[in-house]
Amino acid sequence: MSIRLIVNADDYGYFSCVSRGIRQAARAGAVSATGILANGPQLDTQIGWLADCENLDFGIHLNLTSRQPLTSQMADKLLGGRFPSVFAMAGHIVSGRISRDAVRAEWRAQIESVLRLGVPLRFLNSHEHVHMLPGLFSLAQELAGEYGISHVRLTRAEWLPPLGFSNILRNGLLQAMEWANESKAEASTPVFIGLSRSGRLDLAYLKTVFAKLKSGLTYELMCHPGLFDPAEITDPRLLAYHAWEDELALLTNPKLKDLYDEYGIHLVNYRA
Repeated sequence: MSIRLIVNADDYGYFSCVSRGIRQAARAGAVSATGILANGPQLDTQIGWLADCENLDFGIHLNLTSRQPLTSQMADKLLGGRFPSVFAMAGHIVSGRISRDAVRAEWRAQIESVLRLGVPLRFLNSHEHVHMLPGLFSLAQELAGEYGISHVRLTRAEWLPPLGFSNILRNGLLQAMEWANESKAEASTPVFIGLSRSGRLDLAYLKTVFAKLKSGLTYELMCHPGLFDPAEITDPRLLAYHAWEDELALLTNPKLKDLYDEYGIHLVNYRA
């Protein structure tokens, strides 16, 4: 039995240069799914760029931590009407300052803004894994059921070196949320990989992880390919975290196809 792998590019619609890079990877057959940031700029135009990517599955990259919300109900609760950092938002949600109902309304608006463009949605995940927070994973599942969306990502901690303080902190928090949410996940949920090199996938990491995959299972590799335009992306935190063009080069490198063949990996999408 082969190993089935969904290569899922996060952040479509984040920046136009990132979207162009994801489209390039999709046209090369290097990614099989992409999560759409529904509050990104010029969303309708960028969705149109994917019209010829017939084998690409689409989902919503639910967002509570970047740019402006789509609903006034959420905007009225935020300083300057903009989403805060993931840690600030987590504090607002855990403390009850931002209610589950406000998140539900915002996420409904994000889902519907993409559905109105005629995009069939196969999965839900979230920017900076915010849907893994207490109460929000079940909310994402509720919305998936409401809109007939088949899959909700269960983010899994990945304890691979190097393990600096920030990695240990992130993994510890995500491990706790994984344990809290895994009993609610569907049995068919693909096994999540890619966390420990999020934003900076490399061939050495993939060799290490692929050697541990089990035949007969379906995995989801989170990735962040894209093109870089310094006129568009100026935030130093994003520049430190992401290597979009390096990931695009990795995913379209013929050596990666050889690695798939070596480990019996078959690229699929959520429809498989």
